[in-house]
Amino acid sequence: MKKIFFLCSIFFSSSVFSQTISTPFNKPPEWSKNAIWYQIFVERFYNGDKTNDPTLANITVPTQMEPPANWSITPWTQNWFGQQQWEKKLNRPFNETIQFRRYGGDLQGVINKLDYLQQLGINALFINPINDAPSLHKYDARSYHHVDVNFGPDPEGDNRIIAAEDPADAATWKWTAADRLFLQLVAEAHRRKMKIIIDYSWNHTGILFWAWRDIVKNQQQSKYKDWYEITSFDDPSTPQNEFAYKGWLGNNTLPEIKKVDITTERIVGNPYEGNINEGAKQHQFAVAKRWLAPDGNAANGIDGFRLDVADQVGLGFWRDFRKEVRSIKPDAYLVGEIWWQQWPDKLMDPVPYTKGDVFDAVMFYQAYRPARYFFANTNISYSAEQLKDSLEALWRSLDPDHLQAMMNVSSSHDAPRLLSDFYNPNQYKFKATPNDDPAYKTGRPDADSYNRLRLYLVHLFTTTGAPQVWNGEEMGMWGADDPHCRKPLMWKEFAFEDETRKNYQPGKKEYDKVAFNQQQFNWYKKLIHIRKNNPVLATGAIAIVTASAKQFGYTRYNDKERIVVYFNLEKTKGDFKLDTPGNYTDLLSSKKYSRIQSISLAPMTAVILKKTK
Repeated sequence: MKKIFFLCSIFFSSSVFSQTISTPFNKPPEWSKNAIWYQIFVERFYNGDKTNDPTLANITVPTQMEPPANWSITPWTQNWFGQQQWEKKLNRPFNETIQFRRYGGDLQGVINKLDYLQQLGINALFINPINDAPSLHKYDARSYHHVDVNFGPDPEGDNRIIAAEDPADAATWKWTAADRLFLQLVAEAHRRKMKIIIDYSWNHTGILFWAWRDIVKNQQQSKYKDWYEITSFDDPSTPQNEFAYKGWLGNNTLPEIKKVDITTERIVGNPYEGNINEGAKQHQFAVAKRWLAPDGNAANGIDGFRLDVADQVGLGFWRDFRKEVRSIKPDAYLVGEIWWQQWPDKLMDPVPYTKGDVFDAVMFYQAYRPARYFFANTNISYSAEQLKDSLEALWRSLDPDHLQAMMNVSSSHDAPRLLSDFYNPNQYKFKATPNDDPAYKTGRPDADSYNRLRLYLVHLFTTTGAPQVWNGEEMGMWGADDPHCRKPLMWKEFAFEDETRKNYQPGKKEYDKVAFNQQQFNWYKKLIHIRKNNPVLATGAIAIVTASAKQFGYTRYNDKERIVVYFNLEKTKGDFKLDTPGNYTDLLSSKKYSRIQSISLAPMTAVILKKTK
């Protein structure tokens, strides 16, 4: 088949994260192309300090989220579908009671496991929100500029420090114990040659956010009344409360920051020209500077941001944010959550956000969906030709630099775990929980799902763009969409209770063993090793060379290296002709091939062939 070339051949002989040239403003940092991302959800990652576990007071939001008086921390190794006494007494649906659960994961836990991540081969960390907030997900900020008190060693002392500040005045901000522990994490990551970015939502806060509480108290007299999308204030002369405002997606626990200077229609899923309230914006800029350059030292700061629901904030704000961030740290990386245009049928176009003036990359779910339909056994089945057409359309739309810097996300805190996504035949992210579809399978996947996923992972680690691993995937974890993708990680040193398999389906209860999967870990480690030791897989050009039925293949190449990747998902043996005959080594099996012009693959197998002299 005729080759189609999409990318310029670029080769960097320097070490993985060295910057041979300064980063141009409109380009992603070179280090981001070589990243092996590992996404961490701190509360469920590892409990490294049991003395700072959350208390009832720190997770309660009056009138909105009030756990029962007999609430307690959930044991890390408990059956996910089991319930403690306080949960049973609530007598509410599982998905409601589970929002009150806390397992005690913290920053010390992340620090304790950095050696594990280094052994796996990770060199870039993406940390879900750690700003102080009452929820488990932390997108409902109480404070943008402090780390959650229960993620650090002294929650009570941190609360006193926070209470003594003027949150509107950055000159009064202090470093809490949790803040300092996070800066220690940054230092420990950098010492291991790892980059680290953190997650923020500039679109909304929680109702315990200091500026919002001032508005609730003082209404129209509040200095911050213009920070939020408020539709009406309370009239004290009437008995009823007329206070009304816009919450994110109608959720009144997440009041939206006010949008201004809008010149195009605001439609969720469409990019629009606009900005946000100047006061809120300047506060957010101060927060960004705090973490990018703590005490004025950019070397001790984070390496960028992941930006939540980025399509719901105007492009004007993002352009200003990029200027601010890059003025502080020229090689900082910005990645936006640009996902749904029309759920569940249409994903957003990343192009408006990756022209060099907004983000360096998006979370590239757009490339995962067609790949799932090819590699997994789903109700929507893509042929190799359809996968080729889908990927090439994406690749053509992006310039080589931004394409190579994409964060290739397959699973996350907002999506089913990969094993469950491959085990269930549903449309991508549609009815992906047993609450939405009682037939959705929540138990340990079958052998075919494991095998298909391992083939997909070969693709993930050899295609263009930086691969991302949602914490626990390498351990062999499974789980439906949120909240089931947020189970506490199944570390090797723990003995877990068996997990009930049939939780929403009729019939006799069945159980699955829950334990660290060494075989899965070894597969991830092998693929990460292959990726890191062959720079052409990060910065080389890509061309699809085979696409027929369920046979697919592409070449990664530059002036010095050539790697060919083939997949045979047919039920019979398949023959693949090499576009460049010669000597090859299969990086998966270490098998060597001399002077070959073609290769035969057994059903449901793959090869990564590196051309040798």
